[in-house]
Amino acid sequence: MSGKVLIAALLALLLAGCSGEDSSDPRSAAAPWVLTVAVEAEGEASRLYSATVQARRQVPLAFQVGGRVLERWVDAGQVVKPGQRLLQLDPRDLRQRLQAAEAEQSAASRALELQQRDLQRLRSLQGEGAVSLQALELAERATREAQARRRAAQAAYREAGNALGYATLQAAEAGVLIELHAEPGQVVAAGEPVAELAVAGEREVEVFLPEGDHPPVRGELLLAEGRTALTLREIAGAADAQSRSWRARYRIEDPALLPALGSVVQVRLQQAPAGANEAATLRVPLGALDERGQGAQVWQVIEGRATPLAVEVLALEAEHARIRAPLAPGARIIALGTHLLSPGLAVQERSR
Repeated sequence: MSGKVLIAALLALLLAGCSGEDSSDPRSAAAPWVLTVAVEAEGEASRLYSATVQARRQVPLAFQVGGRVLERWVDAGQVVKPGQRLLQLDPRDLRQRLQAAEAEQSAASRALELQQRDLQRLRSLQGEGAVSLQALELAERATREAQARRRAAQAAYREAGNALGYATLQAAEAGVLIELHAEPGQVVAAGEPVAELAVAGEREVEVFLPEGDHPPVRGELLLAEGRTALTLREIAGAADAQSRSWRARYRIEDPALLPALGSVVQVRLQQAPAGANEAATLRVPLGALDERGQGAQVWQVIEGRATPLAVEVLALEAEHARIRAPLAPGARIIALGTHLLSPGLAVQERSR
């Protein structure tokens, strides 16, 4: 007889009450037998997670002025050095702005020179009594205004010169361009990210943990070349709005084992224990789970009757499931045939 037939026979035997007990017992005719098992605490069991390799610092790159992209000298995935040119904007408008600022600066300087000559002449005349003090004060005020206009023109000229320099986007640090989404002919705005630079140096792994899993302080990175320790550096302040998972970033401790940026790797993490006010994480047989479209649940025998209890399923394994439920480790639940139960059904408990 095959294993499937044996299991089916066992279910029928338990739920139909065909257990070999004395048929004269009124309970045997009224209440079927159910098999119960004790739930197990998860404790500090380790688990494997998929993670992606990231740089410790990833810097968005953008132009400080807007314009049309004229040239592109690099591609995504390329290693770059500090000061290396990446993209070039069309500089014609910026050059014209610089020329206009230069002309304004020259005009303001000439106007100031003329005003200073007039002031010097009026001071000489005022010493001879040929010019009133009021006229001299007006000339001094006009000179101060001319000086202010020249300073403003000089600042505008420097700003226009800087803007022309900003038309060339350069790498501020060494690293790898993990993204580059600007093409010649494309018009970009000032501050609009056009590339992302993974700064050379420390590498990390980014893991997204299911809600309810507590990221431990340490873990282990599993590579074909070997293993290296991981140290928790950062935990997201809130769960992802769509996946409801929590992002954690772990620093790779061994600099000799640095996988490629963006590669998918496996990490082993020890499950952190739940807090005092949280439901326990437990391990139960798959057959104990009951799903009828209203959420997962398990069944307990309370005062001789089947009673459902809603649970949160964290993971499914080959023969067991990890759940979160307000149950103490060692509490007994019905292990088989839960899909045949109904709330309040009178049952007889047989422990395993």
